[in-house]
Amino acid sequence: MWEDEVQEVVWVALKEDIGPGDLTTDLTIDPASESRAEIICKDEETITVCGHLPAGLAFQELDGDCEYTEVISDGSSAKKGQVIARIYGKTRALLTAERVALNFLGHLSGIATQASAFAARTKLPVYDTRKTIPGLRILQKFAIRVGGLHNHRMGLYDGIMIKDNHIRAVGSITDAVKRAKKGAPPTIKVEVEAQTMEQVREALSAGADIIMLDNMNRKQMEQAVGLIKGKALIEASGNVSLDNLQDYEGLGIDFISSGALTHSVRSANFSLEFIDTK
Repeated sequence: MWEDEVQEVVWVALKEDIGPGDLTTDLTIDPASESRAEIICKDEETITVCGHLPAGLAFQELDGDCEYTEVISDGSSAKKGQVIARIYGKTRALLTAERVALNFLGHLSGIATQASAFAARTKLPVYDTRKTIPGLRILQKFAIRVGGLHNHRMGLYDGIMIKDNHIRAVGSITDAVKRAKKGAPPTIKVEVEAQTMEQVREALSAGADIIMLDNMNRKQMEQAVGLIKGKALIEASGNVSLDNLQDYEGLGIDFISSGALTHSVRSANFSLEFIDTK
């Protein structure tokens, strides 16, 4: 199931890039030609590799006999100059799929590298958000796990989070929580986003299972933690970054979430280099 979903994403990416055909490759390369190539880390910083599955599928979708061999596996570190994968197959397939494969590797390794940096800087559990690129969520959240962090809900279907606009539309936190708990599956917790102490109190009184402290400063979070006193799980979110991650230590919160893990990452730098062609 996982590979089928990734394959669909890869097909969309290939279709976007190739369109009706790769003009340059189709006009210059013999269809019978075969080549060996390596994917090499060109990044100036140590990166956490991620993205071999979509990269390999990109080549194999164009050449079913293409051999894609991981040298440095997902979750492992790579430095500049190191080979992370070797490919052997039809020259046309290698050239046509090159950019799509490198785009997947670069983007997902960028996320995994960022996640690894977060994991190294705090002992608190850190979760991602739904701030992902449309169509790439399954892969971006995979990269989060590869980097050593956790996935929040995958979508709107597997978690309940009552946010500010839900509250405005319903009329109150109390009514929103009541409605959610009435229809929620027994395994699903009800979470409420709170921006003020008044909202924290109401969410707690309404029986929320998790209270998200949204964009609160340290003093506000300390007050909220004292108010909740273990009666609900506490999530901190809003402008969480690698630079301020340690500010959340020692507050008594249960976990942190950060959209920056997926929406503000720098892609890792890889290149594909041909070794020989016949």
